[in-house]
Amino acid sequence: MTEKTVIDQGIGHPGRSRHPEGLPAGQHHGRIALPHTAAFWLVAGVLVLNLFAATAPSPLYRVYQDQLRFSALTLTAIFAVYSVAVLITLLVFGSVSDYVGRRRVIVAALAFNIAGCALFLAAHSVGLLVAARVLQGMAVGAGIGALGAAMIDLQPSGSSLASVGTSAGNFLGQGMGALCTSLLAQYGPAPTELIWYLLLGGLAAAAAAILVMPEPGTRRSGVLASLRPRVGVPRPARVAFVVATPCLIAAWSLCGFYLSLGPSLAKQVIGSPNLVWGGLVIFLLTGAAAVAATAGARIPAGRAMLAGCLILFAGTAITFGAITAGTADAFLAGTAVAGVGFGLAFLGAFRMVTALAPPAERAGLVAAIFIVNFLAFSIPALIAGWAVTRYGLHQTALVYCAAVAALVAAAAGSLMLRSHARRYDCART
Repeated sequence: MTEKTVIDQGIGHPGRSRHPEGLPAGQHHGRIALPHTAAFWLVAGVLVLNLFAATAPSPLYRVYQDQLRFSALTLTAIFAVYSVAVLITLLVFGSVSDYVGRRRVIVAALAFNIAGCALFLAAHSVGLLVAARVLQGMAVGAGIGALGAAMIDLQPSGSSLASVGTSAGNFLGQGMGALCTSLLAQYGPAPTELIWYLLLGGLAAAAAAILVMPEPGTRRSGVLASLRPRVGVPRPARVAFVVATPCLIAAWSLCGFYLSLGPSLAKQVIGSPNLVWGGLVIFLLTGAAAVAATAGARIPAGRAMLAGCLILFAGTAITFGAITAGTADAFLAGTAVAGVGFGLAFLGAFRMVTALAPPAERAGLVAAIFIVNFLAFSIPALIAGWAVTRYGLHQTALVYCAAVAALVAAAAGSLMLRSHARRYDCART
């Protein structure tokens, strides 16, 4: 069984790939011999840009909502279709770059994102917004595996730089996309147009750069067979998967809430219509997660997950109190603390679970993890959108924070019980 390339985001494998012709990655007939280091950072930059574009709509949802007059439920539905598109594309096309090469899939992902940006420029209806988000979801779903695999192909032998870079790049791209878009929308001309024109240029330049880069991976037959999704949790990893699931749901549901309704909540708590506050709260959450994922790379997986759960619980509690009291400073501080917990908790949970899977079964396991992530990313936010229409944003946000805190507490408790049981077994033997 061939592993899906999406696995390569978090699990390195030694050595650099070679082309069928026998040439090392970085050398190709008639192409620019871009050094591995330069090619690595080019791919890392494209990863950030791809996520940047996919998160750019978040600060604009309020603007679109005012212009097109749709409800909070419709807003979260527009957000949720992105996650569904990511999940389906990832499951079906996650390993395609193993067969047709990394460059082709990365360029295709950028093309999807370009098409999505173009639709946003023409978006004068909810239907066009939905179509644009579907294209962006396909861009992320197709690109995330190929970009992560290309970074592993290009990283120094024995290095874990690709694992850290992929995690931090995902978080950083989301945070920068929200913050930069909010700044342009607030202080630049044409708030729903300028960012898309700039992204069209940036994505086109990125596609051109990838096209002239030598192929870092390999090509082989069997691409049609690779389109069959492989999902499953191997027996050695099942207990760890059960322990990690509440943590994954809590972390990604909080992220989904911030990326969909966060800007509206920031407006209410901070008491300012300035769009930058909406972008800032998303940046605080995902930017802090990027820093934490980078800083925690050497922490053992179990400890990283436990520390992340405890910090995420603290951040959620601070945010709950800030929303209750309407305190802007505490709301921003709680968001940043929750972001640190998010980054550590996800990094630890992912590493803890995937380390227990045999190589031949990792593809299905990683697919299962991403199913949990993206379902948690979208479904709770969609439910929150419905709740806002009935109970208001203030009450919905409080209940949401309480639910996240309960899940995090359950994850931390399960992890501590599991660690205690393992120490007890070791003592008995």
